[in-house]
Amino acid sequence: MTLHMSPLSGVCIALSRESHPKEPVKACYVVLVRNSELDGIIYSINQLESTFNSKYNYPYVFLNDDEFTQEFVDKTSSIGSADKHYGKLDTQMWGYPSFINQTYAAECRSEMASMHIPYADSESYRHMCRFQSGFFFRHPLLDDYDFYWRVEPDVDFSCSVDYDVFEFMRDNNKKYGFTIAFKEFMATVPTLWSTIMDFRRDHPEVVSHWPSKEDSLVRFVTSDDGQSYNGCHFWTNFEIASLDLWRSNDYMKLFSYLDKTGGFYYERWGDAPVHSIAASMMLRKEDVHFFNDVGYRHTAYTHCPTQSEFRDKCSCDPEINMDYNDPMSCLPVFEEAMNP
Repeated sequence: MTLHMSPLSGVCIALSRESHPKEPVKACYVVLVRNSELDGIIYSINQLESTFNSKYNYPYVFLNDDEFTQEFVDKTSSIGSADKHYGKLDTQMWGYPSFINQTYAAECRSEMASMHIPYADSESYRHMCRFQSGFFFRHPLLDDYDFYWRVEPDVDFSCSVDYDVFEFMRDNNKKYGFTIAFKEFMATVPTLWSTIMDFRRDHPEVVSHWPSKEDSLVRFVTSDDGQSYNGCHFWTNFEIASLDLWRSNDYMKLFSYLDKTGGFYYERWGDAPVHSIAASMMLRKEDVHFFNDVGYRHTAYTHCPTQSEFRDKCSCDPEINMDYNDPMSCLPVFEEAMNP
């Protein structure tokens, strides 16, 4: 049995156990990407291959709301030796559901645009958030997998990871893993929290078996004992998680409840707050893992391990690390919720 020292807690965690002798993990990378993002996703995959996947060869599942071009397939399939799978989203997964008033949705977008909210006037961004919140795990190409790692174009993976993260998740009963905790633009989710509170009220048969406030991470997403959402979320452009979390009846009921209110279109609910609030309420603290040892950059925000033992494994600059130096970081809130 190999032990991995968690840099956050200093606790040794088993990377493998005798109950799973050499048993492969059914895991994949999930990549929602457009043909126009080919260069960006090649950039990301090359880094992921060099820092991790060249050692483990987990397959990639590429998803698109359009048909992939032959150029996209040829160029991505030539990277590394892992299997690549390509799928198109149907109109149920990507597009307006029948209960959405598209005229009203357009009025809402215009109003949000006048407030200079990011992606305020984008229809496709809303389709994406709804898809990532409630549909990606239902795509047939993911049916055979138990875990996934979400990958996006134009991101950096800056640390060599010398253990199998999927085995780590399975063998330690982890359900959700992240590397950046971020603050939401609250103008995008004005009624999300109250809607989730309504779900809790209307479905006691679901929430009755969720962990208590003390055993869950609910303090990560609310700082006033549940009166309001504090904006903290796991930044879901990177997440390593169990697909069973989202496939569960509890989450499916919650997503359906949220979806029917129209908040993905009448507001701009993101998959990050939806996933994070759900995971913080549904999971026990020990089910969630901070991948401190995975250096990661998305847009202007970077997580770079600062501990000395990572200097020979990471190419990132530990001085450029948002964890404790950026007002947008919620990592201190996560740590306080883990150990109040």
